[in-house]
Amino acid sequence: MKILVLNGPNLNMLGIREKQIYGTETYGDLVNYVQQAAKEAGVTCEVFQSNSEGALVDRIQQAYFDETDAVVINPAAYTHTSVAILDALKAVMLPAVEVHLSDVSQREDFRQISYARLACEKTVMGKGFAGYKEAIDYLAEKYGK
Repeated sequence: MKILVLNGPNLNMLGIREKQIYGTETYGDLVNYVQQAAKEAGVTCEVFQSNSEGALVDRIQQAYFDETDAVVINPAAYTHTSVAILDALKAVMLPAVEVHLSDVSQREDFRQISYARLACEKTVMGKGFAGYKEAIDYLAEKYGK
């Protein structure tokens, strides 16, 4: 099974930005964690990060053609604004899980809307890096080959 793990804007700044919310671990630490979680689940994964909405849409669309089986997505700020990412997820029709490091339900009012969630079968939030493992394990168990 091949899982695409997508990370949106500013996640490359983990360890630098808002440490009280996101902690001190870096984006490199997250990538290593995700790769280890995939290995433990018996799946392969590609981790992709972009600050560009278009690049994320392009990568979602490419997943349809490169035999990706499922998507884990942390759209970050695009969660609350991007119909384009929602439409891309709907277009490829791959099983998807939305992940957020923080518990966005306990944050600002504008963070209460998630467009991506409309195309995801599960959302994991507020569990830090462990949320990615939960998403990978869920997809591997439900769709693993």
